[in-house]
Amino acid sequence: MKDIIIAPVITEKSQIAISENNVYTFKVSKDANKTQIKQAIEEAFGVKVKEVRTLNTKAKDKRVGRYTGKTKTYKKAIVTLKDGNAIEI
Repeated sequence: MKDIIIAPVITEKSQIAISENNVYTFKVSKDANKTQIKQAIEEAFGVKVKEVRTLNTKAKDKRVGRYTGKTKTYKKAIVTLKDGNAIEI
């Protein structure tokens, strides 16, 4: 279960969602489904999950001088917790 959750996504937008709606965002394994993500979050953090939404990010073009490349793609899970639950990030 530990290999399903890769890392939390810490951005300004995700921090606002945590404080207002009890919603957390994680990078997850590309082949994980919603049920596996829910079980992994509940097992790893000891909380109850209300809803899981997933999306696959797209690569963005980046430049450094004259060289161009792309950012990596990953799967993102947006997890809503039941009332009274919280995760310390």
